[in-house]
Amino acid sequence: MNRSRLAPGAGIVTAPGARPVLRTSDGEFLRIDTGHVGAGELVDRLTEGEGQTSSAELTRLVAAFEEAGHAVTEPRRPPLAGRTVHLLGDPVLTGPLARFAAAEGAEVHPATADDLAGLAGRQDTAVVWCLDSPVPEGLWDGADRLPARHIAWLRCHREGAHTWTEPLASAPGDVTAAHVRLRRLAATAAHRELAAYWAGHRTPDTGPHPTEPAASLIAALLTADLIAWACGEPRRGARLPARRRLRRIDLRDLTVTEHPVLPVPEVAPLPAPTARTAP
Repeated sequence: MNRSRLAPGAGIVTAPGARPVLRTSDGEFLRIDTGHVGAGELVDRLTEGEGQTSSAELTRLVAAFEEAGHAVTEPRRPPLAGRTVHLLGDPVLTGPLARFAAAEGAEVHPATADDLAGLAGRQDTAVVWCLDSPVPEGLWDGADRLPARHIAWLRCHREGAHTWTEPLASAPGDVTAAHVRLRRLAATAAHRELAAYWAGHRTPDTGPHPTEPAASLIAALLTADLIAWACGEPRRGARLPARRRLRRIDLRDLTVTEHPVLPVPEVAPLPAPTARTAP
């Protein structure tokens, strides 16, 4: 028989002379009304101890833990189990990302841009493209169409000392790379200069390139976005959902800032001017 265990990250705190308290995986402390159940009985039942008692009141208490998500009965299944992740881009970033995604249960495959057209539209498939450079003009246009086929689309790139991780797109109407560019152009007074920078009108790149710690941080953030996609909802307590979150990582001090970003709605073209006749 499967026994209930505390969920990963949760714990019971038994301060001397006080009632037991649940510390949730998010760091909240919640008082536990154990009724007539002893604190030791509850701890034994929810940990590796084999607690001998199984009263109806204890059973109801454990069921309440399970219903709230603070206890589980099944062995933990890796969050990316059953998911396939195709990786493209620069090895300094795809290397650690491949390891992290595989450790969370994903089936990881290297890919090329030519491979994307042949990917079947499956909701268990994601494409992640990582660049240690600005994005060349038009490079991601084809990949931006992946969400319309219900293939998750995640990407990152570097501009100078900053690496940007863009929102994960997994369905029609989600934020694409083209949307991010439009939003960033609209948010700066130097939109002409930024557009010229993206178009390649700039001096040669001088870095800084991601160090091993920086690459690990970026890979961990991308893996977290993949987990959010696999779970179907944002992690409890997350400030922004993965589908609406643009991150900027400063490679010099590894600080991370988050920015909300929304899709850019399509607009109808302006009507053609009509010829005016002379009076």
